[in-house]
Amino acid sequence: MSADLIFEIIGAAIGLIYLFLEYKANVWLWPVGILMSLFYVVIFFHGKFYADAAVYLYYIGANTYGLLKWTRSRQGNLPDDGSATAELAITHLPAKRILPISLAAIALWGFLYWILSTFTDSPVPLGDAFTTALSIVAMWMLAQKYLEQWLLWIVVNLVSTALYFWKGLYPTGVLFIFYVIVAVMGYFRWKRGLKG
Repeated sequence: MSADLIFEIIGAAIGLIYLFLEYKANVWLWPVGILMSLFYVVIFFHGKFYADAAVYLYYIGANTYGLLKWTRSRQGNLPDDGSATAELAITHLPAKRILPISLAAIALWGFLYWILSTFTDSPVPLGDAFTTALSIVAMWMLAQKYLEQWLLWIVVNLVSTALYFWKGLYPTGVLFIFYVIVAVMGYFRWKRGLKG
């Protein structure tokens, strides 16, 4: 077994832990997400998924932001257990944000496609740019704890699964099959915990 394959299997295992914690809406998903991101920057760079590698650099910062967002002290909304912080509630994406977020995702997709097709040897610039643009938006939505983030992850994970198997990243492809399944389950679990 090659070192690259072992590294990818470890990254996929950390990804499964992350996915379980996200499904549970557990705040520990954020530190585990940082660790997983470090692994996948290397994995995707070696696999020539440059936009995916770059998005995992973004995920390091986004995971830090998410951790702070989910655990920050909220004046007037502190938990009954006497702790100093309150976890962010699951809510719907506000209607006024749908158009700006959609336009941002489309613009980002186009920009990333141009970068990948012009400056890299990516074998799948359109697909890589698409999943990366949606992932950036979905990660921001996860940090806000919007229910609809799961819908974006379903699309991202389906497309990513096909791309990773096509490129020969089999442990990551298998991981993303689980991501699709858990994204569907997560949507319904979070919907039951919806606050507003």
